[in-house]
Amino acid sequence: MTELDPPRERECQRCGRRDVWDDTERNWRIESEAHTGDPFCIHEWDINGAYRPIRE
Repeated sequence: MTELDPPRERECQRCGRRDVWDDTERNWRIESEAHTGDPFCIHEWDINGAYRPIRE
């Protein structure tokens, strides 16, 4: 059986913004006030080719 393993957190490589996945809201939210990053940044998330979203 194949199962999806979505990311639970992400961080912008440009401005340092950190987000976590909120199951209740079914959306990303900023981790904390200290990690809001730059509101004008075109975020480059740390989720890359090394991340494997499929579990087998």
